[in-house]
Amino acid sequence: MPHGRTETGLYFDAERREMQRRDKEMIPTRLVYAMFGLAVAALAITSFAVLTDRPHVGVPHDAPVTATHEVILEGEGNAAKVTTAAGDVLLDTEQGAFVTVIRSGLERARLVHRVEGNPPVTITQFESGRMSLFDPATGWQVELSSFGQGNMAHFARLFPQ
Repeated sequence: MPHGRTETGLYFDAERREMQRRDKEMIPTRLVYAMFGLAVAALAITSFAVLTDRPHVGVPHDAPVTATHEVILEGEGNAAKVTTAAGDVLLDTEQGAFVTVIRSGLERARLVHRVEGNPPVTITQFESGRMSLFDPATGWQVELSSFGQGNMAHFARLFPQ
């Protein structure tokens, strides 16, 4: 027996048309144009900088080196151990803080370059107060001072002034 309801199709047709219109424009056309415009603008600015040989403005200024230290970064998880190439322990803690962040980046670079073992890295202190870490095995370098004074202080405490 019929359920007593007549389906005229008006409601269902209206909903179907609305869904078709909605499905057509999930991402507004203007937004798509804006995204492509942004990509083209970035490409144009970069091309202009390369073609006109603009100087690099985000690069740290050269400064005289005040000290260099060869160290070995070790540890697992949050634990960090920093030793000199001679074997003197500079840091051995369960909470390595920023040292473990840098060690993780170093391990990733060494994994990508397929470096075996754990060769020493060089930490350089500059007269301007800047510090950088360089891995001769991979060519990986990180400016420790770029992460702020608090994070750089974790490495600065390793070496008495």
